[in-house]
Amino acid sequence: MIRPEISFEFFPPKNIEATFRLWDTVQVLSPLNPRFVSVTYGAGGTTRDLTRDVVATLHKHSGLRTAAHLTCVEATREETLQIARDFAAAGVTDIVALRGDPPKGADGFVPHPEGFGSSVELIEGLKEAGDFTIRVGAYPDVHPEARDQAADIEFLKRKLDAGADEALTQFFFEAETFFRFRDACVKAGIDKPIVPGIFPIENWKGARRFAENCGTKIPAWVIDAFETATRDNRQDLLATAVCTELCSDLIEGGVDKLHFYTLNRPELTRDVCFALGVTPEVKLENVA
Repeated sequence: MIRPEISFEFFPPKNIEATFRLWDTVQVLSPLNPRFVSVTYGAGGTTRDLTRDVVATLHKHSGLRTAAHLTCVEATREETLQIARDFAAAGVTDIVALRGDPPKGADGFVPHPEGFGSSVELIEGLKEAGDFTIRVGAYPDVHPEARDQAADIEFLKRKLDAGADEALTQFFFEAETFFRFRDACVKAGIDKPIVPGIFPIENWKGARRFAENCGTKIPAWVIDAFETATRDNRQDLLATAVCTELCSDLIEGGVDKLHFYTLNRPELTRDVCFALGVTPEVKLENVA
């Protein structure tokens, strides 16, 4: 089995305890030599300033290639592009460009009167503003707001044609879900990399709620297995096994890159990476 390239998603902390958890996560996972790490925005852009600060600090002090999430929510075009220019000035030129989730309580996304109306417009603005590496989201299971998968894939193609370099998928539970999506994308003329998003399940109840909210289909066997494992207090063991098998199936199907959603809890992600042969890289220095 080939050794995949990996990347990790973190989210910005909201308090002191969460800050320590983030840095513990970085310490645990950075020896695995990720090709990049990304830092999210909260819904409605609520953690915009925190994201900016965490990205700058990670880039400066961790030695990791760091990507900043950037959304269209509740900001003018100039405000959004100024954030991107600030990132570039700090040495961060990797952006995950997203439309973004609306603020809590809102019925749906409503563009700022002077803002970007979609992720496609955001990507076009970023291409004009600087030399950024741009990643976008993709949905092996149909996005809740999309008419169908064909429309979903067409919109992904628009984002990539607008200048995005790579797509990172929403998580899914079976490798075949990704392979069907990948094949449909190729058929639609997409030739840029599509990287599977992997979600090691730290908490089944939360993961199930998250999947239902974002339109990720949950196979019956997954529900049965995790409900049984939760009753028997074997959830972590099952989560590691299920996630490792998913990643192995993806690699056997030709996938060479994986993007892990860590939720700032690194242990399951680390254990899965170890099982895949992704182990800490030891650098030998001052060896006679």
